[in-house]
Amino acid sequence: MRELQLRTRAPAETRAVAAMVAHALRAGDVLGLTGELGAGKTCFVQGAAAALGVRERVTSPTFVLRREYAGRLPVVHVDLYRLDTLSDVADLGEDLFDPGHVTFLEWADAARPLLPPAYLEVELRTAADTDERRLTLRPRGADWTRRLAGLFGELRQWVVVSAGPAGAAG
Repeated sequence: MRELQLRTRAPAETRAVAAMVAHALRAGDVLGLTGELGAGKTCFVQGAAAALGVRERVTSPTFVLRREYAGRLPVVHVDLYRLDTLSDVADLGEDLFDPGHVTFLEWADAARPLLPPAYLEVELRTAADTDERRLTLRPRGADWTRRLAGLFGELRQWVVVSAGPAGAAG
């Protein structure tokens, strides 16, 4: 599966999608979130973190750059919006992708060269004047391709398009 395109119609649905994705998460996983300002990146992290047992309120780390939360799996939430260069991202530290945590990286396109070979890209887009969101889940690496295919049944109600290995819509 090359990608999975989903549509949610409210923030609660975006959180529900993220919670289902969280069922497939393991320590060391990285999720790279992309999309315009206000597209729902933090909302997605909130849903996944709740499913991972985080009890604290998850907020955007825009001004502090990084927040950590305790849960069934520890969560690291990073926001690269205010960073200007790739070296600024690298300065966040070697433990940015700690193998004991799940890392959610907002504005991940700014750090693409630093991302590990295997991660899940989550692109969020808004629809004009509505709460509707388009989410595109793109697996990077064979393991994420298998895991995303395994999540298809849970996510089916939100699926708009599923692109298989040959690019055929499903």
